[in-house]
Amino acid sequence: MRWVIRRLPPMNSLKVFEAAARNESFVAAAEELFITASAVSHQMKGLEQYLGLALFRRNKRKVELTPAGSQYLQSIRQALDEIEAATYRITSNPERDAVTISVAPNFLIRWLMPRMNRFQEQFPDVELQISASTGLIDFNKQNTDMAVYFGHGDWHDIEVHFLRNVLLVPVCSPNLLVGPKALQTPEDLRKNTLIHVSKRLYEWPEWLQLAGVEYKGFSRGLQLSSGQLATGAAQEGLGVALADSTLTSREIEQGRLAMPFDIMLDTHKSFYLVYQKNRPLSYGMQVFKDWMIEEMQENS
Repeated sequence: MRWVIRRLPPMNSLKVFEAAARNESFVAAAEELFITASAVSHQMKGLEQYLGLALFRRNKRKVELTPAGSQYLQSIRQALDEIEAATYRITSNPERDAVTISVAPNFLIRWLMPRMNRFQEQFPDVELQISASTGLIDFNKQNTDMAVYFGHGDWHDIEVHFLRNVLLVPVCSPNLLVGPKALQTPEDLRKNTLIHVSKRLYEWPEWLQLAGVEYKGFSRGLQLSSGQLATGAAQEGLGVALADSTLTSREIEQGRLAMPFDIMLDTHKSFYLVYQKNRPLSYGMQVFKDWMIEEMQENS
């Protein structure tokens, strides 16, 4: 077993720091914590010595945070909130296994949420606590058990489990399949607005090349910051977007989106379920992992 010695200041001093910073007063913090103002002052001096920098500017009637103190407060407040939430979860329902999961908004809304009832019916003793995030997770510093990543699977120092490949297809409002600009062949895309994801502008040129359509002459376009927004804009009739074939399958089946052409662009990227390396899986993490992989295989 590898032992890790954490470099942490006394936990009580962090609680006192948060109270003093929030109240902008050592006296008010002392009243809230049922200690003396001198004890608060002593705790803060000790914390500043430990950190080697000043956290407060001390005035006669109140104290003010230094820039370093303001930055430190944001992280400490978040850490204390997470500790408080974790304590509440385990004391309010000690028999319930909670799993915190981070996923991209598009994946959350279009794939995971529509299937949540299945998981809850199968595993009523597991509570999923889900947050939307597009960035990578530092599992050593954040209160996150598992995450769904999109990419090539080449992340280091985490456990990586393949879920499925990502294939892109054109999607649009069903209204674009009728009328003078009706999409009947890929060439008809010239009459419509192409909706791009701003960080992936290469996708439409690659799809058009695959479809045998020259990209030159496409003057109309709309750029949005995420796949979720691009798919939403397509659903509203603002143009044609490239979207993941599995994530949009439910909306296509319900008639809210249409897939005018079945030519699929292989992104050579995939979805992966990841978590901290060498971490023993709790019961909740294990069943969510197994369920996720099974669902992906059955619905790909």
